[in-house]
Amino acid sequence: MNSIIVIFGANGFLGRYLCRYFARQGKEVVAVARSRKGWSGDGMFLEWDGKTAGPWTLALEGAEAVINLAGRSVNCRYHAENRREILDSRVNSTQAIGRAIAGCKAPPKVWLNAATATWYRHAEDRPQDDWLGEPGEGFSCNVARAWEEAFFGVMVPAETRKVALRTGMVLANEEDTVFDVLWKLTRCGLGGAMAGGSQRVSWIHMEDFLRAVEFIIGDPFLDGAVNVTAPDFPSNREWMQVFRETVGMPLGLPARRWMLEIGARLLRTETELITKSRWAQPLRLHDAGFRWRWARAADAVADLETRRGMQEFFRSPAGRSVGAKVWLPAATR
Repeated sequence: MNSIIVIFGANGFLGRYLCRYFARQGKEVVAVARSRKGWSGDGMFLEWDGKTAGPWTLALEGAEAVINLAGRSVNCRYHAENRREILDSRVNSTQAIGRAIAGCKAPPKVWLNAATATWYRHAEDRPQDDWLGEPGEGFSCNVARAWEEAFFGVMVPAETRKVALRTGMVLANEEDTVFDVLWKLTRCGLGGAMAGGSQRVSWIHMEDFLRAVEFIIGDPFLDGAVNVTAPDFPSNREWMQVFRETVGMPLGLPARRWMLEIGARLLRTETELITKSRWAQPLRLHDAGFRWRWARAADAVADLETRRGMQEFFRSPAGRSVGAKVWLPAATR
């Protein structure tokens, strides 16, 4: 019998890629979500409401891994109702899964829970690693802390290892994703520095995200909080330059903070998603032996340009970036 991977939030952006990835690895995938809409079609689908037990609890018995990605999208205006839904959807789903694992006769080997690099303070002076990083303040940071507190606070059998995935922006060439929005803005000549451009960007190529999740599942010594980001932390100014060079657009009009505020209101989102500096260093992944295929932003964006949608993404790319080079001294590259 093949190993079972149970994925909650399986119809979301990351969930559908993980379903496809592990199905292609020969795993038995159980996809759990509120709706089939968005699901990749890989594995067996089970429906839930994000907070109560159901038939999905049986899938946890003896599972190789449980991956929880459930939570309302943060791409919205942060008024009172949305704030409550963002927080409750994360805490309630995490606690429900924890209660189910606690009741298992054969608990899963590892439970990976989504978290966010937004946990860290606004930082432009030094990176925040997963050992000594300092927590931030504000709504998004408070949600990140409450999410992890719910995860680490729920009691599960000792056989189940826990890992919180503090993930940066995951890049894939999909409609309405970060990559897609920045690509379209750049093509229109609007790919200049945003809000000054000094804020750092924590990101990871989708291929490396999938490999990192698999790596963490397979490493019995990795537990606690782990930064799932690339080891390259460009400033927003450098980040947008990468997109301009890849697109071939010489012009990139900058956007001041007040301009972003107006745009965010029109798009019904928050400027914080752009202006907050996220500088999460993946120290634990590196020290555990993980190596990135797409360690540099320029290589990652250039690769994804030709991999539009899931079908193209899962085709083998023509070339590979040698990720380990980013850890070598500049003089040796």
